[in-house]
Amino acid sequence: MAGGLAAALLLGALPAAAAPTAAPATGEGVAGSNSSLIMVLDASGSMAEDDGTGSTRMAAAQEALGTAVDALPEGHPTGLRLYGSESSSCTDTRLAQPVEAVDPEAIKEALGEVGPTGNTPTSLALEKAAEDLPEVPHGAIGRQTVLLISDGESNCEETPPCEVAAELVGNGVDVRIDTVGFQISDEGREELECIAEAGHGTYYDAPDGEALGRELERAALLSADGYRFEGEEISGGSSSDEAAVLEPGQYLDTLGPGETRWYAAELDDASAADFSVTAVPHPGVAVDSRDTLELQLTDSRDSPRRCGTERIRFGDDEGAMILTQAVSRIPSAEGTATCDEAGRYLLSVSRESAETSDRAHWPMELRFALEEPLEPGSRPAASTPDYGRVGADHPLPADEPEDITGGTGFNDATELDSGVWRDRLLPAQTRYYKVPVGWGQQLRYRVEFGNEPTLEGRPPASYVRTRGYSPTRQPIARGDFRTERPYRGEQLAVDMGTVPVSWTNRWESGAEVRPVRRGGDYYLAVSLGPGAVEIAQNAAIGVVIRVDVAGAELSGPEHQAPVLGEDGEAGTENDDDSVSAGDNADSAGAGWTGPVLAAAGGAAAVLLLTALAFALAGARARRRAPAGPGSPGEGGSGGNGGNGGGGLTRSDR
Repeated sequence: MAGGLAAALLLGALPAAAAPTAAPATGEGVAGSNSSLIMVLDASGSMAEDDGTGSTRMAAAQEALGTAVDALPEGHPTGLRLYGSESSSCTDTRLAQPVEAVDPEAIKEALGEVGPTGNTPTSLALEKAAEDLPEVPHGAIGRQTVLLISDGESNCEETPPCEVAAELVGNGVDVRIDTVGFQISDEGREELECIAEAGHGTYYDAPDGEALGRELERAALLSADGYRFEGEEISGGSSSDEAAVLEPGQYLDTLGPGETRWYAAELDDASAADFSVTAVPHPGVAVDSRDTLELQLTDSRDSPRRCGTERIRFGDDEGAMILTQAVSRIPSAEGTATCDEAGRYLLSVSRESAETSDRAHWPMELRFALEEPLEPGSRPAASTPDYGRVGADHPLPADEPEDITGGTGFNDATELDSGVWRDRLLPAQTRYYKVPVGWGQQLRYRVEFGNEPTLEGRPPASYVRTRGYSPTRQPIARGDFRTERPYRGEQLAVDMGTVPVSWTNRWESGAEVRPVRRGGDYYLAVSLGPGAVEIAQNAAIGVVIRVDVAGAELSGPEHQAPVLGEDGEAGTENDDDSVSAGDNADSAGAGWTGPVLAAAGGAAAVLLLTALAFALAGARARRRAPAGPGSPGEGGSGGNGGNGGGGLTRSDR
């Protein structure tokens, strides 16, 4: 693997200054993100000083900003504000380029006319920059970013910049302030760090021109590539009595530290119900390893019965990343379990944050999906709880990689099929991809990271991570795979895969099996830890993704469903649907096997499933405990419908 990985990454290797992350596939996706960027450049007299190379700090800043705007996606709304560029007045700030579809040449031209002159009215420049940003449309969520670049602290009599930043960003849902200190003093660094913390943003340190270009590119691209939300605006209730009513669909809300939001849904006694929540903090902001997002599903009796509880934690304090968790109500095979009844169900979403964590409200995307039961008399195929031959040692494609750009989230995830793909990742960034996986098929993939040039000195460890999600965004536990590793810029890989898709998997005990119960788009997310800013010499690092969808696709979830032909029509007869078309021959007979179900029909089959469910659940619990983050207290489930998995803890690395 080592040789193939190195070759795959070298095929796309570019010098740091010429390796911008590719733009999204269409301008429509950028326009639909409701995000924008205003860069605020300190052009005070100190920027005329030598930067240590015989040139000025201003010349280095002009070059670095030019690199950053060249890397931005086409059409991303971007502007430029200057301060201290024309006089020594403490009112000297001007909009050099309005916030509109990015025009790199116009911004470079505006930068070329700057002569470092005056003082440093940082507070006023921040206030004006916030006014430069367009308003986010009502009912939408977008990330507006102020990117402040300075080589010193404010020297005008004004409200301290840190206080101004806190007032401008408010609860932090729509606006963040990032700061970059260029060859800055200790006092100046302290001020910029304070502005970034108050502004729910990130401070980047740039001791030289090369570092300035790298950090500006990272900050600008994280702004442009923020999670693209979709959904209807909704306000969850502050108590169960005030729960907002959900219909199947997608919704947007926000969640502050220590808050709980309540939602309600009417469920029948036969359909599976899936509730997923994706919380999107500002990337890389301060968090505690124990900061938690918790979902709980109950019925609405006077003494509510718990149907499922799922939690996800950051698991480290490197910085915030996107969190996704889901909870489900899956009717039992016999129809007599605690939460099988029709009625009103309540979903609560809670956030627990340490006092030292960022206090911004998190935008949340909620998804509520219903899955109707099989047709009366249908006999579902066997459950498939084992990986068989498509496990950790399964060979993956070795073709030449094709360049792609992953999505910012579930809504714009880049579609992949079996093959080899190459992308780039920024520190604190997660890229999303989706792979169609049909009945009886398995998804298997590997994410490879090559040797990257690192900064001087022994770099600290960050991490690389991948997560798999079902079509309803349920986290799939890692099972037999290694989904996270420490990262120091050296060659390594993380792996993930699924068992074969089977309708009956919903009643299995393993958190790596239960979510793999319906055909559709399965999602893979790839993340690079925020701490990689102190490791990687290039703004973004290269990754290669090898994907295989194993097995022939079956025409449906029923026992002995025929294999689909190339035209999408049912064709070849399937004699053994307890495995994935021969790819999992080692697990033939596992789960609720087809030959047993074939002997029963209708109600008798359901009764037989019930008996087998209890027997097999006990046997499997004794044979193997669920692997990965489904452990109690992390992704554990209470009741009959929860999904383990997704807790980002060190034990899962």
